[in-house]
Amino acid sequence: MRQTLTSPRGMVTAPHHLATNSAVAVLREGGNAIEAMVAAAATIPVVYPHMNSIGGDGFWIISEPGKDPVGIDACGRAAQMASLDFYTKQGLAAIPGRGPLAANTSTGAVSGWIEALNHSQRWGGKLPLSRLLQDAIFYADKGAPVTQSQVNFTSKFIGELGHQPGFASQFLNDGRIPQVDTLRKYPALAQTLRTLSAKGLDDFYRGGIAAAMATEHARLGSPVRLADLSAQRAMLVAPLSVRVGGARLYNMTPPTQGLASLLILAIFDRLRERHQITQAESFEHLHGLVEATKQAFLVRNRHITDPDVMAARGSDTAYFLSDAFIDQCAAAVDMRTALPWPEKPIPGDTVWMGTADSAGRMVSYIQSVYWEFGAGVVLQDTGVLWQNRGSSFSLDPKSHNVISPGKKPFHTLNPAHARFDDGRHMVYGNMGGDGQPQSQAAVFSRYAMYGQPLQHAISAPRWLLGKTWGQDTTTLKFENRFDTATMQRMREAGHDVEIYPDFSDTMGHAGAIVRQADGLYLGAADPRSDGVIAGF
Repeated sequence: MRQTLTSPRGMVTAPHHLATNSAVAVLREGGNAIEAMVAAAATIPVVYPHMNSIGGDGFWIISEPGKDPVGIDACGRAAQMASLDFYTKQGLAAIPGRGPLAANTSTGAVSGWIEALNHSQRWGGKLPLSRLLQDAIFYADKGAPVTQSQVNFTSKFIGELGHQPGFASQFLNDGRIPQVDTLRKYPALAQTLRTLSAKGLDDFYRGGIAAAMATEHARLGSPVRLADLSAQRAMLVAPLSVRVGGARLYNMTPPTQGLASLLILAIFDRLRERHQITQAESFEHLHGLVEATKQAFLVRNRHITDPDVMAARGSDTAYFLSDAFIDQCAAAVDMRTALPWPEKPIPGDTVWMGTADSAGRMVSYIQSVYWEFGAGVVLQDTGVLWQNRGSSFSLDPKSHNVISPGKKPFHTLNPAHARFDDGRHMVYGNMGGDGQPQSQAAVFSRYAMYGQPLQHAISAPRWLLGKTWGQDTTTLKFENRFDTATMQRMREAGHDVEIYPDFSDTMGHAGAIVRQADGLYLGAADPRSDGVIAGF
């Protein structure tokens, strides 16, 4: 079992060790937590391309001592051509999950890097962009090692991905899946990164790279055009927050499911107090969190979408985080019997990363293409793999999530941050659709409410209610390391329990960094991933 690592100056965690190393190297050279994160965010699309891309979206929570956390919403909006008529006139009842018609939103990740680096300058950040992109360019040009995870997901979805534009040339060898621990080069992506390094990140939206991407989108039949890219800007936002015993929790605003993540922990905190749930991994702990998840998902599935649409429909996030509403949700939980399920599951594949520097500044960041390999469309002139986040839009005109030009899609992404009453600060997160808020709740409750060591809280067995990572079942899945008597009690309570392997990718890849009041950093990475924690 891994041990929690400690460091006095700074720390990084990412689901691939090369991304971790890129960020740590920046910290060693005097870079701050934002600059380190940009380096990691540039490297990880090259070394972990099935989980994220510069053709995806991103969300940030940035923290510094003595100031309120800041959020960055780097969500791409639906293209102006991506209307309900655009799809229904083609005889479609739903937006395809793969292919050019799934690539129907702008990409926000790089716009988030721009906004974050603007914030970094206010901290005195001075490292040039060429330094921050250095490792990403090297791995794209000279070769990135193919991971077992990449092989597994390429193999699993080759039938729906292999024929998508540009996919085979980018990710296959003459139609064959590359072998583990071989080098894979991405020359077009390397050139794109070199251009950004020389001309600046704005070129991605309003320069030559943008023009090349827009031309190829038009040729492939995607609705994305140059005007959609030119209009893309990340937004600074105030994160949502809620109090639980001993801490204030922060998460991202809609269109993310940050509200659901906060609700799960707030509802469970009420249950923990009312029912005196004192033992982690007990029936009461697991049942309570699963039932809190259901209450939170009922809200999420009915309300969360573009915040402008929510406001027009009267969906008030402040009300959903009020004491009265949280009490109402907790009262709806039966601590003996499971609420019938499922609701509609939401898939997603993502990376979460955390950085912390010597000044106590911390970043919680998520970057994603929605499903594994996103739309499966690789723009060959630039090497950019495009997300399929807009496939989550509905073609039902009565739906709160119906597609319309300029609308933000619902996002499973939600980076988390916590500030404890005793002076500790924590960034934490997880990837994997519906699993993100559930694993956040598992990790936080174990560490903060039950006093488990940070690494144990991540390595310990986890669960997942619903569907993610391409799974077809909506059961309540548990890794095969829980007490058998507790599992039997879960079944007797009415949960549809399914047992998974001891350390299952289905549970996603979690990570966390804690800064103690004395300045010492604690860090943990997930043994289910290819990631590591590193300090200096």
